[in-house]
Amino acid sequence: MSFDLEQITQKVQGHQPKVDQVFSEISKHVVGQRYMTERLVMGLLAGGHVLLEGVPGLAKTTTVNALSQALKADFKRIQFTPDLLPADLIGTQIYSPKTGDFYIKKGPVFANIVLADEINRAPAKVQSALLEAMQEKQVTIGDESFRLDEPFLVLATQNPLEQEGTYPLPEAQIDRFMLKIRVDYPTREEELQIMEMSAYDHQEEIQAVLSADDIFAARETISQIHIDEKINRYIVDLVKATRDPREFGIEDLDGLIEYGASPRASIYLNKLARVNAFLAGRGYVIPNDIKQIGMDVLRHRVIVSFEAEAEERTSEDIIERVFDSVKVP
Repeated sequence: MSFDLEQITQKVQGHQPKVDQVFSEISKHVVGQRYMTERLVMGLLAGGHVLLEGVPGLAKTTTVNALSQALKADFKRIQFTPDLLPADLIGTQIYSPKTGDFYIKKGPVFANIVLADEINRAPAKVQSALLEAMQEKQVTIGDESFRLDEPFLVLATQNPLEQEGTYPLPEAQIDRFMLKIRVDYPTREEELQIMEMSAYDHQEEIQAVLSADDIFAARETISQIHIDEKINRYIVDLVKATRDPREFGIEDLDGLIEYGASPRASIYLNKLARVNAFLAGRGYVIPNDIKQIGMDVLRHRVIVSFEAEAEERTSEDIIERVFDSVKVP
């Protein structure tokens, strides 16, 4: 087993130069926001969609654009608006008077990286158009289904729901996002750098350094990263504690959780723990990998009750309590 772990670790470390190049290229256009950048790369390596939430002006769109430029992949941006139609995303059938037949005009969702900008500014019928693409990696137009090219990743940005003209995403769709990231303001030093970069236009051109084959090779290595059975049980215990906190002796959360995390949370915690270990250059998972990515996987999957809202308790408060209470292997 020690020989296997050593071999896996060597494979993992062999990918590090390429991954470091991606971060280096993104930093040419994005100052700071390392946390957001890392989570976007994690979503790419794990094959999961990422939702970024923050007020306007925090470089959410800029970071996604920079990531797309660092990849040798097809990129499309969709600006979500209240008058957007499902056909504007997935495409539609168009009648040709010359031939008397219908032909398919594919929409912008047919790309490797899709930036769904301000996704919560469009109504639910548009959000539902993304569900099939996000879950099944295919799109149905008329009576015909089309497979989407791999890698396929939806990177969505949204404004906080308190802002004017926003719609809450349906639970079924928000659960399809592997990660939900809260984007915060930059530090004083970072904001000074941003201001200077903007004032003097000191931006280098981003080079495409990571191909689809590189991504597939990295994913293959990630799937080989060792995760102990005790850590898998720890993951399941964390997720179960969001459904039945009493079972784990967390009585103070009783009545505060309307819905706990789905089994999809367990799957994503397992995948992302491996990716976190991969980015750290390790061939094995440790409990701290779960803790580092746990909040981003669970915050949008734990729905609080009216009682919790009355006590001003958020899903993040509940998740922190769960992590503090569930025994670490």
